[in-house]
Order: sequence, then C-alpha cells, then structure tokens
Amino acid sequence: MNKKITFEEAIKKLEKIVEELEKGEIPLEKSIKLFEEGMKLSKFCNEKLNEIETKIKVITGKDKNGPILEDF
Repeated sequence: MNKKITFEEAIKKLEKIVEELEKGEIPLEKSIKLFEEGMKLSKFCNEKLNEIETKIKVITGKDKNGPILEDF
C-alpha cells in the first residue's frame, strides 16, 4: 500500500479481493498477488482497530483491570 488510505477504503478493497478469490476464476499468479494484498490490508485494518481501541480506553479511562491513569 503505497498511498495512505482510510480504514474504510481498506475494508472495501479487502471485500473486493475476497469476492474475486471466492469466484475462483482467476489465474494462480493473480490469486497469490491478491492474497498478499489482502493480507497487507488485513494487517493495516487490524492495526487501525488496535489504535482506536487504545484511544477509547484512554478516553473512557477504563480497561479490564480498572481505571487507566495515562494521558493522551
């Protein structure tokens, strides 16, 4: 992923990749490239979700062990 994309754009691209791969009508080489791109998008989305989860914990001041005492 060369350019910066939003979480929403990454999810849409990932959905398109999954649809293409599920059809099973593409050559093996293209399937591998799509799979690799999908893995990168999946990692990107997971990292974004983890960032957001951390921010929410800080904003709410809570986690599973009680209050969080960290600053933004």
